[in-house]
Amino acid sequence: MKNARILIVDDEPGIRESLRGVLEDEGYSCQAVESGEQCLEELARHSYEVVLLDVWLPGMDGMETLARIQEIPFDDRPQVVIISGHGTIETAVKATKLGAFDFLEKPLTIEKVAVVLYNALQQRHLELEVSRLRDSGEAHPQIIGESVPMKALRQQLSLMAATNGRVLIFGESGTGKELIAHAIHAASPRASEAFVEVNCAAIPEELIESELFGHRKGSFAGAMEDKIGKLQKAHGGTLFLDEVGDMSLKTQAKVLRALEEQRFEPVGAAESLQVDVRVVASTNKNLEEEIERGNFREDLFYRLNVIPFHVPPLRERVEDIRLLAYHFLKEFTTAYGRKPKELAEEALQAIESYPWPGNVRELRNLMERIVIMNPQTRIEARHIPLDRARRAVFDRPMDRFGSLQEVREAAERDYILKKLEESKGNVTRAAELLGLERSHLYRKMKALGIAPKE
Repeated sequence: MKNARILIVDDEPGIRESLRGVLEDEGYSCQAVESGEQCLEELARHSYEVVLLDVWLPGMDGMETLARIQEIPFDDRPQVVIISGHGTIETAVKATKLGAFDFLEKPLTIEKVAVVLYNALQQRHLELEVSRLRDSGEAHPQIIGESVPMKALRQQLSLMAATNGRVLIFGESGTGKELIAHAIHAASPRASEAFVEVNCAAIPEELIESELFGHRKGSFAGAMEDKIGKLQKAHGGTLFLDEVGDMSLKTQAKVLRALEEQRFEPVGAAESLQVDVRVVASTNKNLEEEIERGNFREDLFYRLNVIPFHVPPLRERVEDIRLLAYHFLKEFTTAYGRKPKELAEEALQAIESYPWPGNVRELRNLMERIVIMNPQTRIEARHIPLDRARRAVFDRPMDRFGSLQEVREAAERDYILKKLEESKGNVTRAAELLGLERSHLYRKMKALGIAPKE
């Protein structure tokens, strides 16, 4: 909560400066004004989390100022703590009815102010979080986009979500596969039960069995107590196997058996446990190619691939970029207490002409960076920190290309070559720089005609 912005409103210079000095020493960012009119002007220019407001002010008094603050839209409205040297119960009650968070009597002590500020910031954070969840529909995750692929995806989801059919979600990194999994769970009869995620790519191979199935105390070195596995935690709900293509063959065999029997044994246990779970899996790999290479079990593939979902990359649904950009801007301006932002048409054109190798995740990260780093409300093209190397292709004469697809492929090819050059031809390192799996980068290189040594 440190670095929170606090506005001090008091007509006594000594109190303003002493409060400001003490709070800044505590790590808060403070501004101080001497009247209600100046307070409202400051709130119109900047966002604050808490206002410390004196009752007795020249001109507009504290109560009238408080009433005017309550007219500010909820997302930008600070918590107000009334301070007074002549406090009465009547004044405190009136302030509370007008929306004040708390009432402090002078002389102030740093201990009292610190406690009230902490509580006020906690309350504001909770209220904003509730509002964000309500607006975003996180209980029923939003799948944003009006492009043909996204409309088709939503229609497919509505048809199968209420069933228990296993789902395999295909898509590049950053396309929103986890969001789709959450949406499937939220729209299913299991929505009130647990949604349990297992990131198969992030968990070391020697620990993934323990994570999935649990273990008994003493079953291996370091097993100091019994552990309940993710499969058991998901009983009655949904188990999401994220990046299932990265699971070892040994673990795949155990998962296959658990799917077939809805029964498993924790590591080191003699008895088996019965569960009822719906399995949703995702991958950014071509599992049929992985099967040919001997890296993925064909029988498991067909067990998981009852209902396939294909999440399109962002470059294939350019018409959704504006909707997503504004969605993320609203999300982060609310989260960071900033003023709403507007994207100029040239800025929108810049992000629409970008190939987005990191997909929706990259766009989301960019919007967060813009909100944090740009205080102005209107975002111009010059404020968009996109890699020039990735955009360079769009500055070339368009008669070089016969179609939009050729433009996209040329941009991807140029950028991959640049990262290969930076990594001195090391494909693994280049894949890390691009945020891609190595196997996915190899496929990209092959499709774009890039030889490994090029």
